[in-house]
Amino acid sequence: MPVPLYQAKAEFFRMLGHPVRIRVLELLQDGPMPVRDLLAAIDVERSNLSQQLAVLRRSGIVTSSREADTVVYALAGPDVAELLRAARRILTELLAGQQDLLIQLREADVPAEAGGTADEDALAEREPAGRVVAS
Repeated sequence: MPVPLYQAKAEFFRMLGHPVRIRVLELLQDGPMPVRDLLAAIDVERSNLSQQLAVLRRSGIVTSSREADTVVYALAGPDVAELLRAARRILTELLAGQQDLLIQLREADVPAEAGGTADEDALAEREPAGRVVAS
């Protein structure tokens, strides 16, 4: 029985779900790189990088070739780089939306910082000085 498309997509995105794998793919956008250069650019143990490269290679998202005694990795195709660019655009939009919300929240707090809210003023009038009330 074939795997449903949504399940295949979920497995694909799960494969991308590791920071080292994403960093490798980002670095490979600029072109093929030897393992030693990837290792220098990513602050991980050699064994960890090797494991993550194996996952990417098994999934078919990267290819490897041997040049003399050096293993060189490359993106399997341009769609991978486009996916990373799309992810960057989506994250930029999400973060911009969060920034807008943060600005709105800060602007809403300005009157509270200046003189307190009506609720805070009413509570202060009811509670004796020095008594802490949990909110």
